[in-house]
Amino acid sequence: MSERDPKKARMARRTFVTTIARIGGLAVLGGGASALMAAKALEHRAGPSRTVWQIDPWKCTQCGKCATECVLDVSAAKCVHDMVLCGFCGPCFGFFRPDHVSLDTGGENQLCPVGAIHRKFVEPPYFEYTIDEKKCVGCALCVKGCTQFGNGSLYLQVRHDRCLNCNECSIAAACPANAFIKRPVENPYVIKHNGRDRI
Repeated sequence: MSERDPKKARMARRTFVTTIARIGGLAVLGGGASALMAAKALEHRAGPSRTVWQIDPWKCTQCGKCATECVLDVSAAKCVHDMVLCGFCGPCFGFFRPDHVSLDTGGENQLCPVGAIHRKFVEPPYFEYTIDEKKCVGCALCVKGCTQFGNGSLYLQVRHDRCLNCNECSIAAACPANAFIKRPVENPYVIKHNGRDRI
């Protein structure tokens, strides 16, 4: 019968105690701890390179491959809305189909195939548009409309609470515009209104 290594036993106890302490801390801290864990998980997935995949919104051509090429069932690429750039347009080109019948929220008028964009009246003639990322599939139809005819406030970003950070991202490999870039894990998102100099 082999004797147990005391050093390994101390390490196992330390790991156990650390794990229990983290779980207890999560129960006490709630949301703040969840954010910290998400950051730690992102760091872990980034690996030794300490970089993660992201989409350069100025290179993106809204080809639709983000919705179909991701290894996940529902793509980790999601539409985000940069409110600083938004014109709060009544007839938003990212919300309404080009052939819309009327300017109301009927499904036949909406461009998004899954109803992930919500429209809320602010004051004449302004409306606020928000993205329900849980519904968004990353098809980029709204991004295309907003980029072609609007201010470009809608654009795609890889959401790292969903992304597996594959060594070679399957969307990046299929992207015809080479719009996928590596970002430092400490600053994984591109904020479009900050400009190109921040990439």
